[in-house]
Amino acid sequence: MNKAYLGLGTNMGNRVKYLRDACVMLSNHKNISICKISKVYETKAWGYTNQDDFLNICMEIDTNLEPEELLEVCHNIENQLKRVRTIRWGPRTIDVDILFFNNIASDDKVLTLPHPRIKERAFVLIPLMDLNKELIIDDKNISCYLSKLNKEEIEEVKEINIAFSI
Repeated sequence: MNKAYLGLGTNMGNRVKYLRDACVMLSNHKNISICKISKVYETKAWGYTNQDDFLNICMEIDTNLEPEELLEVCHNIENQLKRVRTIRWGPRTIDVDILFFNNIASDDKVLTLPHPRIKERAFVLIPLMDLNKELIIDDKNISCYLSKLNKEEIEEVKEINIAFSI
């Protein structure tokens, strides 16, 4: 069985519904078992900042899929939830990224692992810390990268519990 960590984000429409729908789709997949889901965080846009705030979560899954097969599942969920890619880092109904897959380090042009910008994104590292504080990138704990980032624009949304609804 493979262990993977996914990052999910949304900033369009009913953000909670998009997160829940993506989580339900993942949990209903016959080759995926959700182990843990992080708390929900609201974050300011990153990259392209002229857009609404995001809701972000991370999840730990077990899967017998290979990395490329899991990526296809993630893209299919994005397509089913009407994600449109027009602006890089722009608004989206849902984004489902593979952050880690086992201990694979790959610089493949289709799927780079760990996720290539994970070290720069507190909105990913904070929910990952909810799941596993021992994750390592380039021989450093993820907390090391998080300590160097601005965390002020990321807030836990206590009234939303995605894990409870799955």
